[in-house]
Amino acid sequence: MNPLISAAELERSPGAVLLDVRWQQGVPSGRPAYESGHLPGAVYVDLDAELAAPPGRSGRHPLPDVEAFGRVMRRAGVSADRDVVVYDGGQGWAAARAWWLLNWAGHNRVRVLDGGLAAWTAAGHPLSTDEPDAPEGDFVARPDSLPVLDADSAAALARSGLLLDARAAERYRGETEPIDPVAGHIPGAVSAPTTANVREDGRLRPASELAERFASLGADSATRVGVYCGSGVSAAHEALALAVAGIPAALYVGSWSEWTADPSRPVATGAAPG
Repeated sequence: MNPLISAAELERSPGAVLLDVRWQQGVPSGRPAYESGHLPGAVYVDLDAELAAPPGRSGRHPLPDVEAFGRVMRRAGVSADRDVVVYDGGQGWAAARAWWLLNWAGHNRVRVLDGGLAAWTAAGHPLSTDEPDAPEGDFVARPDSLPVLDADSAAALARSGLLLDARAAERYRGETEPIDPVAGHIPGAVSAPTTANVREDGRLRPASELAERFASLGADSATRVGVYCGSGVSAAHEALALAVAGIPAALYVGSWSEWTADPSRPVATGAAPG
């Protein structure tokens, strides 16, 4: 299944479970934005509280408890035999996190609204302030349907395969670090800011362009690929872009926030992988 759906395709294909996962770093909740207007029928899901476990040494957005995640999805109406469409405010990071988590948990009928809410409204489609009474779904989370990296396997992949760092290039180089305690990158990782995967309107670049970009970074059919970022959110967006390009990738969920929680782990700086 194509992991993306356009606003036009979604408008022509009613019946999917819609999940609004608007989120912004440093903002307590996306619910006020949801309540001010969302896609008709969409249910709000909180990334920090429902798509992640509490922050700690495993990172700022660890994997959620499997049973708790399943309950959240059932409450939202998710069932094994129904398509799911996830969207956010347009950046795509939070929607990609929900897409990745559902696929990791065994649901293979999930798509991201390309361009998010902005694409929907730009196409002239209406919003609603009504909160739907979603029927209970039957989805049961069965994790590990997608590959996951921990700190040790991420470090190994940076040497034996291709580990992509989805953060801004200046964070990768160690010139600035606005969130985590240490600046720099995992030694051997390659800088691949996820912002380069999208067009000016927030939609992902065509598959051919993405494939060309990742090939230039070293991704090919014989190379194992992994991705990480600050806390596993924007890296999910990189994983989405890789999937569109036809390249499977493992996600280091703990990412830089977990890596730097252990001061014994090595850190590289500068433009070179190190």
